[in-house]
Amino acid sequence: MPTSESVSLTALLTVHFPSRSELRLAQDEEWCVVEQDGERRRIRFHDYAEIFTVPGFYEYLFYERLECQSHTVVTDLLAEQVTAAGQDLACMSVLDLGAGNGMVGEELRRRGFGEVVGVDIVPAAGEATQRDRPDVYADYFVCDLLAPPVEVRAELEIADFAAMTSVAALGFGDVPPAVFGAAFDCVRPGGWIAFTIKEDFLETTDESGFSAHILRLLDEGLLEERARRRYQHRLDVRGEPLHYVAMVGVKR
Repeated sequence: MPTSESVSLTALLTVHFPSRSELRLAQDEEWCVVEQDGERRRIRFHDYAEIFTVPGFYEYLFYERLECQSHTVVTDLLAEQVTAAGQDLACMSVLDLGAGNGMVGEELRRRGFGEVVGVDIVPAAGEATQRDRPDVYADYFVCDLLAPPVEVRAELEIADFAAMTSVAALGFGDVPPAVFGAAFDCVRPGGWIAFTIKEDFLETTDESGFSAHILRLLDEGLLEERARRRYQHRLDVRGEPLHYVAMVGVKR
């Protein structure tokens, strides 16, 4: 499990994970304590606005300490399927839904995808991207896709995206099914849809709405599944694996 002892991130920042007596937490309830300049504050892992304000904290917490690998799993899977279909990655424009601080966009560009446009509802995410990865996205919109500003709506309508990604953003109320649907509508017919989602949200007992939404897309032929991979998204605070599903399909 991740150590419960404090771990120095920088000379000015220390992170404390919960003690063993506090470990019975649901995924969206996990937290840590950050100590900076003599002050301590408790931050939930889903309080992205708080996390993004500290340079490098998101990467340290999720990717270094908790071994998150979703950004590489889904971009690899998408690149594999696009290449197998004989299409040129460099000619593809991608909409990155729930773009956060740009890590997925960075991986897409690294694999050779063309223009990438990010969208996120959290202003701190856009600020973190501009601070840490200013050259990754051709555009980055901070808005609610269900009610975007007129100028953003116009940009998205003419973009004619060849693909869409959404990584570790679906469920838990961060990106609801309706927002996923709005992004799906921005992709041209024949375009690629790639996303990750916690496997629990695909079960028949799911109450988030995603299980029914994705099953409807598949059953009605709106999404043609090309690849699905179960994998370890990251560790939880107990050091136990959290499993997600990465899915890649073609919009019909």
